[in-house]
Amino acid sequence: MKLLETQRPRLRAVGSATFGCLLVFALVALSTDFGLELVQAQSTAPVSHAPNGWFMAGSKPANYQTGVDQAMVENGLPSAFLKSAVPATGGFGTLMQTISANDYAGKRIRLRARVRSQDVSEWSGVWMRVDKGSTSVAFDNMQNRPIKGNQTWKTCDVVLDVPEDATSISFGILLAGTGEVWMNDATFELVGNEVPTTGLASSQTRPVNLKFTE
Repeated sequence: MKLLETQRPRLRAVGSATFGCLLVFALVALSTDFGLELVQAQSTAPVSHAPNGWFMAGSKPANYQTGVDQAMVENGLPSAFLKSAVPATGGFGTLMQTISANDYAGKRIRLRARVRSQDVSEWSGVWMRVDKGSTSVAFDNMQNRPIKGNQTWKTCDVVLDVPEDATSISFGILLAGTGEVWMNDATFELVGNEVPTTGLASSQTRPVNLKFTE
């Protein structure tokens, strides 16, 4: 296993120019996959202070706050937080980054983070998405294993394959509805094929289990 990025507790983005070009794609795709209607792509005008290298997005980013919680320490490190700022959010917010896929093409990558939740009314999850242009080619947002209610620190993994022709990778933590989540000690690393992927990839080439016997 080779650690590609070791900065903790946050990961750096490639640059703001990449963010600007890919933000619309990220917002639309996230809303579609979360089952939440994207009424209007709101601007990322700061309603709070995102950690360096990260930015806020989602269907209702203005209804959420984010920042670094110096008092919420895990593994000796402070935590990023994402919390609702209104009684009814009407959507979701996400603290995220978008980077170029160039250095990861043809590889399997894992986003791992420690996550804690409090009073999460709907659900939360660590997520990652691989794009080829405006098309998603791999995606996982933990919706099939969501974080809800009150949970103590747990390790969350998202593992995806990056095709050779992928162009970008977006990742972060999302919160749908009200409550608060903390993310700590995030890593972004290369893993081998012995580590199973966790998401949905557009790699199936033939029908399977048509007789429902498997």
